[in-house]
Amino acid sequence: MDKLSDQLSNLAERTKKVEDTATAARAKNRAQLETMKTSLKESLDAVETKTDDAKARAQGRLSDVHDSLEKHFADRRAASAEHKAERDLKKAERRADDAEQDAADAIALVVYVLDQAEYAVVDAVLARADADDLAAQSGTAG
Repeated sequence: MDKLSDQLSNLAERTKKVEDTATAARAKNRAQLETMKTSLKESLDAVETKTDDAKARAQGRLSDVHDSLEKHFADRRAASAEHKAERDLKKAERRADDAEQDAADAIALVVYVLDQAEYAVVDAVLARADADDLAAQSGTAG
């Protein structure tokens, strides 16, 4: 298991990638976005195998949420692929609105999860400090 600081560094790197994606989207750089999309799909596949161990340790508390979200986003990707060839402006606008809302919802979920992770980190640090204090007291009292 990686140290909390390593995990947080990894999270910061991933957050930077999300910022880069948003920058490319603002610049409407389609080629860069397509490359990022492919890279993200590969990353999601790689992360999914890594999260299997974490899911087992967490005793499936988040697996239902993960499965539901994965199905939702897989459905969205499938719908997007189906409709890519369509050129009906109203449908394209509605799909774009839906995709933007999905992205906003995913970001809101990530912010929530980040808040929970931050709380867990603080709680872990405080628990370690309590344990260290008790160990120090036991060493000096005995």
